[in-house]
Amino acid sequence: QVQLVESGGGLVQPGGFLRLSCAASGTIFRINSMGWYRQAPGNQRELVAALSSDGTTNYADSVKGRFTISRDNAENTVYLQMNSLKPEDTAVYYCYIWGRPAPFRNSRDYWGPGTQVTVSS
Repeated sequence: QVQLVESGGGLVQPGGFLRLSCAASGTIFRINSMGWYRQAPGNQRELVAALSSDGTTNYADSVKGRFTISRDNAENTVYLQMNSLKPEDTAVYYCYIWGRPAPFRNSRDYWGPGTQVTVSS
């Protein structure tokens, strides 16, 4: 039983910054990957950033150099530092974890409810 809750979203001016947090409650036997998706009205959901268990990161081209994904040592919180924000970054941001809930069980995905990020002057 794992739940994810995002926080840190809000309204920010272009060029500003926000730090999103995703706190996971419960336990996961093994986290394979975690990251962030976003979706703006009328747009497809897109992968923003992903962090694999070996530390490998992947970013959407549109956010490279501006966003940074990380996690804490306890592996129960994932962050998305967003700098130099643009109006095009406006979207609902969703945290996800791809992991194994217990030994001998298949890996599965976990999702947070999302947090709104609005970049506007």
